[in-house]
Amino acid sequence: MIHDIFPDKLNNRYIDKDISDSDYVVVFNERSVLVAYNKDKYILPVYREIKNDISGELRYLFSIEGSDERRFFLLQGNYDCNTDEYVYLPLSEMRYIKGEDFKETYFTVCTAYHLYMWYGDNRFCSRCSGRTVHSDSERMLVCTSCGKQIFPRINPAIIVGVINGDRILLTRYAGRAYKGYALVAGFVEIGETPEQTVQREVMEEAGLRVKNIRYYKSQPGGIDGNLLLGFFCELDGDDMITRDETELAEARWYHRDDIPVDDDGYSLTREMIGVFKKGLNS
Repeated sequence: MIHDIFPDKLNNRYIDKDISDSDYVVVFNERSVLVAYNKDKYILPVYREIKNDISGELRYLFSIEGSDERRFFLLQGNYDCNTDEYVYLPLSEMRYIKGEDFKETYFTVCTAYHLYMWYGDNRFCSRCSGRTVHSDSERMLVCTSCGKQIFPRINPAIIVGVINGDRILLTRYAGRAYKGYALVAGFVEIGETPEQTVQREVMEEAGLRVKNIRYYKSQPGGIDGNLLLGFFCELDGDDMITRDETELAEARWYHRDDIPVDDDGYSLTREMIGVFKKGLNS
């Protein structure tokens, strides 16, 4: 999965520090990120390469540590350059770029985008509309008027592999840009446990009852600030699917020998489908 960058690791502790020429800069334009395409690789720009073409504030994000330390900063401003050296890559296309050497870039961009959206959404206090400023000691925004403290928001969500013997329930979303195969998924609501969310979402989206819910693994990130909690469960009773047409364009049982997708090395969804396909989920 994208956060599996071992032996390197993410150090997400906030430090109020100045940027150096060798640090990386993450630049977003709505839902696209600035990259250079060099030797068949997409690479984030370093500060010395673009510092004369940017304006605005640079905010320290995090570092990735391994044999060396790579520090990343967010540009909260504008990039103005007319050369062909850099392009804006849509975030929706990143999941289709293969290769272990791209995994760190993908993870970096997803995590940075989470913070980019959080900073943008919290320039003003939701309680009193006062201006917010960044804490010098931790990743927190503080209202200059009422003192409210604001921390990054993380959205818990479940994905679930519904198993019926040698078959698994695969879905396709309705009305979304992503048209590939998925598992039943949804956000945890107020007052719910993740296991209750599994039961509710499977019933709402497919009209099925489930039992023997068991936790598999989690994954941070995505470009929506989610914390994905993966579960497997078993069908309980009738296997007739009643699809929620507003949520799903397709919902079908697939035998493990006929599953049309493989693990992509990035997503928890694809890993779980691959685990079932190989018969490793029991």
